[in-house]
Amino acid sequence: MTEPPQVEPVRGSTTAAGLTFVTAGSMIANIAGYLMHVTASRWLGVDGYSEFAALLAAQLVLAVPALALQNVMARERVRGVDSAQLRLLATRCAALVALLALIAVPGVVAGLRVGAVAAFAALLTAPVYVLLAGEQGIMQGEGRFRELGGFLTVGGILRVVPAVTMLAVGAGTSAALMAAAAGTTVAAAAARLWNRRSERTGVRLTVGLPTVLAASQLQLAMIVLTSLDLLLARGVLTETDASIYGLGAVASKVAFWLPQAISIVLYPQFAAETGSARALRSALLMLAGIGALVVVGIAVCAPLAPMVAGRDYQPVTGVLWLFALQGAVLAIVQCALTAAVAVDRTHAALVAWFGLAIEAALILTVANGSLERVLAIAVSCATAVAAVTVAVAIAVHARRV
Repeated sequence: MTEPPQVEPVRGSTTAAGLTFVTAGSMIANIAGYLMHVTASRWLGVDGYSEFAALLAAQLVLAVPALALQNVMARERVRGVDSAQLRLLATRCAALVALLALIAVPGVVAGLRVGAVAAFAALLTAPVYVLLAGEQGIMQGEGRFRELGGFLTVGGILRVVPAVTMLAVGAGTSAALMAAAAGTTVAAAAARLWNRRSERTGVRLTVGLPTVLAASQLQLAMIVLTSLDLLLARGVLTETDASIYGLGAVASKVAFWLPQAISIVLYPQFAAETGSARALRSALLMLAGIGALVVVGIAVCAPLAPMVAGRDYQPVTGVLWLFALQGAVLAIVQCALTAAVAVDRTHAALVAWFGLAIEAALILTVANGSLERVLAIAVSCATAVAAVTVAVAIAVHARRV
């Protein structure tokens, strides 16, 4: 039996290198994803793209366990758990997600009014995401961020290129989604083979599927936090204001996703027996700094929005910085919740769920069809959730110093 892998303390050079590789990998994967949406909207037409986008949204929900599994596996690898046992956990999780996908197909077909083959193709990818996320979790837990960034890139490209190719030849939604599933499978297999080149044994695994499921509800809460206001806006605002809100939400997404590499790179430090409080403080400070820069940058560039999207979107210029502020605050919430998973304190998600309930109630009762009120409620609730989750995370990690 080997000793648990040693986690290096936070050093400027190590952190900067890790952030560079993971950020680059994430950006390439995201750009590839946007490319798939752009090409699908153009080649499938309005009706076809609606089906395609709806199925990708359903796929995202079913892939939530993949995000949770990566965090759990990274944490357990930091603790020295054997890689083979972690892979067995990933396989069991993938099997569970595959079963859920098969069960969900009829409901997705009926609820979204899509084809059965297309629904099966979309949901088929979810268990493959789980396997890929498991291998990425091992890389993350061992601090191999160069390789992690590489496989983020590989995963994004192998998912998108085959799908776009199918769209280009007019094969349709089902074929494109099948191609994306095949490409993701190749990426997962490649990641597993790559990890086996540097296989390390370790201690016995003491967690199972219940732990992954507990972390999954935390990830789900985070996904809902980033989209609840946008979904509800379609019901409480006019069609024009809802479209304007949708454009503003792009700024929120940018501010939220831009600094995600910070939590990924510092996660092994969050899970370490010592130094986690220092790592958490470093992460929060970096997120606050980047968030402030993004908010200021978007405020300065706001007048350009109507030039890009059209004059109809002129009203968004005065509030675009608030959308950016919402995204920056939610990035801090994500970091605090991720730090909670690192020390197996997933009950912290209760704060997020409580905040979501309050946000929904306020938007539905007091927004009165005002875009500004919906946005103010969303930003206020995000800030309140951030304050509580950060306080909880700091208190938990302070006891581990």
